[in-house]
Amino acid sequence: MPKKKPYYPNDWKEYKDAHDSFFIPISYDEFMDWKIAGWEMQPGISCMIRETNRRTGKVKEYVYEREHAAKNKARQIMDAGESEFIVCTPSQIHFMEPEPNYDPFEDPLA
Repeated sequence: MPKKKPYYPNDWKEYKDAHDSFFIPISYDEFMDWKIAGWEMQPGISCMIRETNRRTGKVKEYVYEREHAAKNKARQIMDAGESEFIVCTPSQIHFMEPEPNYDPFEDPLA
Protein backbone atom coordinates (compact mmCIF):
# COMPACT_ATOMS: atom_id res chain seq x y z
CA MET A 1 0.00 0.00 0.00
CA PRO A 2 1.47 3.39 -0.97
CA LYS A 3 2.40 5.78 1.79
CA LYS A 4 -0.05 8.68 2.20
CA LYS A 5 1.39 12.11 1.40
CA PRO A 6 1.90 14.32 4.46
CA TYR A 7 -0.59 17.14 5.09
CA TYR A 8 0.86 20.61 4.72
CA PRO A 9 -1.41 23.19 6.39
CA ASN A 10 -1.96 26.47 4.58
CA ASP A 11 -2.25 29.91 6.13
CA TRP A 12 -5.63 31.02 4.77
CA LYS A 13 -6.77 32.32 8.16
CA GLU A 14 -3.86 34.77 8.24
CA TYR A 15 -4.94 36.21 4.88
CA LYS A 16 -8.60 36.28 5.92
CA ASP A 17 -7.81 38.15 9.11
CA ALA A 18 -5.34 40.57 7.50
CA HIS A 19 -6.27 44.25 7.39
CA ASP A 20 -7.21 45.74 4.00
CA SER A 21 -4.13 47.99 4.04
CA PHE A 22 -1.99 44.85 3.78
CA PHE A 23 -3.15 44.36 0.17
CA ILE A 24 -2.17 46.68 -2.65
CA PRO A 25 -5.23 47.76 -4.68
CA ILE A 26 -4.90 47.29 -8.44
CA SER A 27 -7.28 47.88 -11.32
CA TYR A 28 -9.08 45.11 -13.17
CA ASP A 29 -6.93 45.64 -16.28
CA GLU A 30 -3.71 45.39 -14.25
CA PHE A 31 -4.96 42.19 -12.63
CA MET A 32 -5.87 40.65 -16.00
CA ASP A 33 -2.46 41.52 -17.46
CA TRP A 34 -0.68 40.15 -14.39
CA LYS A 35 -2.58 36.90 -13.83
CA ILE A 36 -4.24 36.00 -17.12
CA ALA A 37 -1.85 37.32 -19.76
CA GLY A 38 1.28 36.87 -17.65
CA TRP A 39 1.37 33.13 -17.10
CA GLU A 40 4.74 31.45 -17.06
CA MET A 41 5.68 27.82 -17.47
CA GLN A 42 8.79 26.14 -16.17
CA PRO A 43 11.58 25.61 -18.71
CA GLY A 44 11.27 22.26 -20.46
CA ILE A 45 7.46 22.14 -20.20
CA SER A 46 5.83 22.07 -23.61
CA CYS A 47 2.18 21.88 -22.62
CA MET A 48 -0.24 21.55 -19.72
CA ILE A 49 -3.73 20.10 -20.09
CA ARG A 50 -6.43 20.47 -17.43
CA GLU A 51 -9.37 18.15 -18.04
CA THR A 52 -12.79 18.53 -16.36
CA ASN A 53 -15.14 15.58 -16.63
CA ARG A 54 -18.66 16.88 -17.31
CA ARG A 55 -20.40 13.97 -15.59
CA THR A 56 -18.39 13.72 -12.38
CA GLY A 57 -16.88 17.21 -12.15
CA LYS A 58 -13.47 15.64 -11.50
CA VAL A 59 -10.44 17.65 -12.61
CA LYS A 60 -7.21 16.06 -13.81
CA GLU A 61 -4.07 17.86 -14.87
CA TYR A 62 -1.40 16.58 -17.24
CA VAL A 63 2.03 18.13 -17.91
CA TYR A 64 4.05 17.27 -21.01
CA GLU A 65 7.62 17.88 -22.11
CA ARG A 66 6.96 16.69 -25.67
CA GLU A 67 4.41 18.28 -27.97
CA HIS A 68 3.40 15.03 -29.67
CA ALA A 69 2.48 13.43 -26.32
CA ALA A 70 0.22 16.40 -25.52
CA LYS A 71 -1.43 16.16 -28.95
CA ASN A 72 -2.09 12.47 -28.38
CA LYS A 73 -3.69 13.20 -24.99
CA ALA A 74 -5.86 15.99 -26.43
CA ARG A 75 -6.99 13.64 -29.21
CA GLN A 76 -7.78 10.94 -26.64
CA ILE A 77 -9.89 13.35 -24.55
CA MET A 78 -11.79 14.59 -27.61
CA ASP A 79 -12.46 11.04 -28.82
CA ALA A 80 -13.89 10.08 -25.41
CA GLY A 81 -16.25 13.08 -25.61
CA GLU A 82 -16.92 13.25 -21.85
CA SER A 83 -14.70 16.16 -20.86
CA GLU A 84 -13.90 19.75 -21.59
CA PHE A 85 -10.28 20.80 -21.24
CA ILE A 86 -7.85 23.68 -21.29
CA VAL A 87 -4.58 23.47 -23.21
CA CYS A 88 -1.84 25.82 -22.06
CA THR A 89 1.43 26.29 -23.96
CA PRO A 90 4.11 28.92 -23.27
CA SER A 91 2.44 31.25 -25.78
CA GLN A 92 -1.30 30.36 -25.84
CA ILE A 93 -4.26 29.13 -23.81
CA HIS A 94 -7.19 27.33 -25.47
CA PHE A 95 -10.48 26.08 -24.07
CA MET A 96 -11.74 22.95 -25.84
CA GLU A 97 -15.05 21.15 -25.47
CA PRO A 98 -16.67 18.37 -27.49
CA GLU A 99 -19.70 19.33 -29.55
CA PRO A 100 -22.78 17.35 -28.60
CA ASN A 101 -24.04 15.11 -31.42
CA TYR A 102 -21.38 16.36 -33.85
CA ASP A 103 -21.44 14.71 -37.27
CA PRO A 104 -18.60 15.90 -39.57
CA PHE A 105 -20.54 14.75 -42.66
CA GLU A 106 -23.73 16.62 -41.81
CA ASP A 107 -24.50 19.85 -43.67
CA PRO A 108 -24.50 22.65 -41.05
CA LEU A 109 -26.95 24.72 -43.10
CA ALA A 110 -29.51 21.95 -43.58
